[in-house]
Amino acid sequence: MQEKRLGIIAGGGQFPELIAIEAKKQGYYVAICGFVNNTNENLKDFCDEFQILALGQLNKLINFYKYNNIHEICFAGSINKPKALDIRPDLRAAKLIFSLKTKGDDVLLRAIIGEFEKEGFTAISASHFLPDLKAPQGVLTKNSVPLEIEENIHYGFPIAKSMGSYDIGQCLVVKNKMVIAVECLEGTDATLKRAYELAGTGCIAIKVVKPNQDERIDLPSIGLKTIENLIAYKYAGLAIEANKTLFFDREKAIALANKHKLHIIAV
Repeated sequence: MQEKRLGIIAGGGQFPELIAIEAKKQGYYVAICGFVNNTNENLKDFCDEFQILALGQLNKLINFYKYNNIHEICFAGSINKPKALDIRPDLRAAKLIFSLKTKGDDVLLRAIIGEFEKEGFTAISASHFLPDLKAPQGVLTKNSVPLEIEENIHYGFPIAKSMGSYDIGQCLVVKNKMVIAVECLEGTDATLKRAYELAGTGCIAIKVVKPNQDERIDLPSIGLKTIENLIAYKYAGLAIEANKTLFFDREKAIALANKHKLHIIAV
């Protein structure tokens, strides 16, 4: 029987560690490659082989997994997008970037997966290892959702989906059936703060999967930090896409949301 060998392309946050732990439980040999200023180097304690590269070193990245005889690869964790503007691509990455008509997250990640597939790797979703991280459908907090919040979610959800079709971002903030902020390069946390500075208390955040997104990569995610920020910025609610959004530290996050009467709905 062929040994199961997994390569994790790791960004920041706890996701790469959780995937590595679960994969090891399932008998995988695990090789992790992370990136300078993004990946926690303590990940080396949870895998068989570990390497840190600068963003843009695509050929070295592929060769690391080839050297370790990896069969399957997955993407896990976040990349600091403003810092990613300073990447110094190698020749292979430069050719790939130059060939793309647009440089949105989904387009770029699909192209990178394509390079791995050309080399014989199989790309799988990191959520395959931890399916329970995906938020179930319904009201996740204990209090009934006010009609005003429901109406704002119904207003904002299709707009968020439309925004995603342009490969811009996954998060939208609304209030009084008006769009307050759209996530761009700065990421979700900065978008939440900007909306609060613009519109004050009572905003509703909406986070969705982009239409036609390759769900092996870049699924929307929230966690305890997200909820702490929503509370700090006095949000009224958060709507996420059910069965697609990764919800880290769910029990603690929902308990905190209940304490502060923040409504969380998985649509």
